[in-house]
Amino acid sequence: MIGEAAPVNGAALPVIELSGLVKTYGTGDIAVYALRGVSLRIERGDYLAIMGASGSGKSTLMNIIGCLDSPTSGEYRLDGIDVATLDEFALSVIRNRKIGFVFQSFNLIPRTPALANVELPMIYAGMPRPARRARAMAALTAVGLADRVDHLPNQLSGGQQQRVAIARALASNPSMLLADEPTGALDSVSTSEVLDIFDAVNAQGRTVIIITHEAEVARRARRQITFRDGTILDDSAWYYAS
Repeated sequence: MIGEAAPVNGAALPVIELSGLVKTYGTGDIAVYALRGVSLRIERGDYLAIMGASGSGKSTLMNIIGCLDSPTSGEYRLDGIDVATLDEFALSVIRNRKIGFVFQSFNLIPRTPALANVELPMIYAGMPRPARRARAMAALTAVGLADRVDHLPNQLSGGQQQRVAIARALASNPSMLLADEPTGALDSVSTSEVLDIFDAVNAQGRTVIIITHEAEVARRARRQITFRDGTILDDSAWYYAS
């Protein structure tokens, strides 16, 4: 059974604790270091943006945080549990129930209505149809698309497609939302609408982590982390004033 580790001496555990993470691709003289000893603590309910140029290590870090990849060395604790001790089934449960993913390319299924796209992860989880239909409807309503549930992806604008993707990520009620360049394919108006949703999601108590190369997007987060060459160059916390 997957649960949360008990707090030590009553202290609240961070949702994410990384210690000395190293990630390499290849071996010997051709080894490429994507992460070089990264240590990071993310508290429950945090709202942070991870920035950096292409190849800086930010997407590799997101894949590890999202349990889509594993480090070469170092430790990753999620809710106090060492992720390295979990088997593939346990990791798949975490990805389905604890983490909501949002990607730049939306990853919606063509010729499938918005409502069915949002239901998909819950179908994989074995949720009964009435329950998943209700959750999908509630999620689409929350992102302002209650009147678009029967629309196909090609009948929606880019911003609307991304909102469907966010609804899909939120429908299983995850405690954490991971977004990889979620506004990279959007215009300024759609970007603002999507970021407003992330603000609201975080205000509900969920941890929100955005990978971005856009400074304007990063400013919406309360904490901004900059990566360079696989290491943390800067880690600053500040509050966005609307």
